[in-house]
Amino acid sequence: MIRRPLAAAALALCGVGAVACGGAEVSDSKAAASGTAPRLGRPAATQDGAAGTAPSETAVPTTRTAAASETEALPLAGKVVVIDPGHNGGNFRHTKEINQLVGISNQKKACDTTGTSTNDGYTEAAFTWDVSNRLAKLLKAEGATVKLTRTRSTEWGPCINQRAAVGNKAKADAAISVHGDGAAANLRGFHIIMPKKIGGPVDPVVKDSARLGENVRDAFHSGTGLPYSNYIGKQALNYRSDLGGLNLSTVPKIFIECGNMRNAKDAARFKDSAFRAKMARSLAKGLENYLTSAR
Repeated sequence: MIRRPLAAAALALCGVGAVACGGAEVSDSKAAASGTAPRLGRPAATQDGAAGTAPSETAVPTTRTAAASETEALPLAGKVVVIDPGHNGGNFRHTKEINQLVGISNQKKACDTTGTSTNDGYTEAAFTWDVSNRLAKLLKAEGATVKLTRTRSTEWGPCINQRAAVGNKAKADAAISVHGDGAAANLRGFHIIMPKKIGGPVDPVVKDSARLGENVRDAFHSGTGLPYSNYIGKQALNYRSDLGGLNLSTVPKIFIECGNMRNAKDAARFKDSAFRAKMARSLAKGLENYLTSAR
């Protein structure tokens, strides 16, 4: 979840951060699954020696293996995607560490926040870890190289600036930070957060980030049936300049608040394993649409 800065004490007590979910950037307004991920659907692969092409008498015989040809046919082969599971399960035990300030280009913000939870205690950190790992499996099945900003859900951090650095170092073709919001209980729906130009590192990728956001918005809405947020953004699109995970990114990046964990209808979806799988498939489809579309 992502909101404006809250007091440090509030962060530890209510699981709401002062930063949007790139680490410490998501606030109160905010288990990896097993199994083989189904293919998202891809165009037919082009075969070597297609009909109508006469082989040369001096042609060198191909030595590519079937496995290599299959890899080349995958729609996301050669693409790098970084997934940022918002917050961390151990953040609430490390309030001193996560409240330390880090620079985010245009200001300083807390390293991270605890995140929110449903009213009965299903945490945002557990949700983001589950969906992010499901998403990673789907993207890998499509040929992408996938990196996560954290590899465990029992520690604290990393800080928001470090999360951005993972995508930058990987030279990711796309990066996404997964979150759940923690707004008032009568509000619901999902929204996408995209960067604004700030005279900083993110400026060159603002346009591509907006295109990424629209692709993910459309696929998530279509695939899950969840409504657009009725309390923030316009048609589920929100632009911000105060999130370190976006401000410091030099690769196309977005945040998604998958819904409001404090709303009973949205919370029921968050706690449903089958629906979390649907969320992951929808996110994967949106990323694939972005990565394979002409710019």
